[in-house]
This record gives sequence, structure tokens and C-alpha cells, in this order.
Amino acid sequence: MSEPIYLEQGTRRVFACSLAWPGWCRVGRNEDAAIDALAAYAGRYAVVAEEAGVQFSPGNPETPPAGLFTVIEHVAGSSTTEFGVPDAVPNADAEPLTVAASAGLADLVAASWRVFERVVANAPARLRKGPRGGGRDRDQIVEHVAQAERSYARKLGVRYTPTQFAQPGGQDAMRGDLLTVLRGAHDAEPMTEKGWPPRYAARRIAWHVLDHLWEIEDKST
Repeated sequence: MSEPIYLEQGTRRVFACSLAWPGWCRVGRNEDAAIDALAAYAGRYAVVAEEAGVQFSPGNPETPPAGLFTVIEHVAGSSTTEFGVPDAVPNADAEPLTVAASAGLADLVAASWRVFERVVANAPARLRKGPRGGGRDRDQIVEHVAQAERSYARKLGVRYTPTQFAQPGGQDAMRGDLLTVLRGAHDAEPMTEKGWPPRYAARRIAWHVLDHLWEIEDKST
């Protein structure tokens, strides 16, 4: 059975994102390139699914990428899409969530954090730079992910001041609150004004963690 995905279409970039697996979302210069990239990362996403204790079977790896997926929806991108971040909320995210679906979102987000922490623990402090010498080192990426997460948390009504977040255990406490919100989200409505629907929130949080996790892996060699 093919995996349902949506395509977020910008002018210069297209994201292909799984609707069922938060964080499994890749970018390309056009639809075909985005779908190819999503298929190419199935094996890497399987590590997260295994960590969460759920079966991940995206199809026969010998199947051409287009045959692995069913495009459910096309959504218009934004300037954020062009920057390289999946920003659009598909209509499918408005569907109510069952108790099991909400728990599944939370479990996969939590798994992405655990895998990220393992990769960071085994990565060198200095990462391979780009051809022009640019790019963050390991600890800079870790800090970037943490601060972005604090910002994302507000979209679910979870607010931690910089002081609260910086306290020992502050990040873990905030993550615990995020998981509680995701597990309790069943009507698919944003938790706060100008907030994110829970499906999109889980996808965006997990995508950001995994995007940088894979960056660290790629630049550690």
C-alpha cells in the first residue's frame, strides 16, 4: 500500500511530506526531486520508527519512488518554503485524531529527540564544512534546535521563558509538556490563537530535529 503524502509547492523548492509519519519530509527543486528525496530517506526514517517501537514499511525498495506514494494534496508554499522549511498546513491536518493517533504522534516526536541525542553524543565537535567553509559545528546545531523548539512550543500553548528553559532540566520539562499536549490533542484544532494544529506541530518539530540530525551524520565523516 502506498504512503499518503502532500506536496508543498514554492517557486524554487517543493517539499514532499508524509501525512502519517511526522518528520519524514524532504525537499527538492521540483515535485519529482522532492519525491525522490523522500524515498531516499525512508531507511534513515526507519531508525526513528524503530526507536518509537512502531512498524515502518514504506513499500518495496525496488519500486520507483513515485510508486511508493500517493499524493493526497497540493498546497501552496510561502517565503518560508523558499527558505527551506515546510510551512504550509494541508487540509488533511484538520481531520480529528483518535487517541491512538495522538499517542503515535507523540511517540514519534519523542523518538526523534532520542535518536538526535544519540547522534550528537557520537558526533565530533567540529563538523565538516561546506566548500566555502560555512556551516555550524555540533554544539551550535544543538543550541539552534533547542531554541527553535522553545519557539515552536508556543504554537502549542507551551511557554517557557529563556530563564525557565535554561534551568537544569528545563528543556526536558518543556518537552514533557509538549508530549502531554500532543497526546491530549483529539479535535485537530490549534491549542492557541495563531497556533499550529497538532499534526502539523508534530511534523514540524520532528522534521527540524531530523533535518539537523541527518546534517550532523552527513558532516561527521
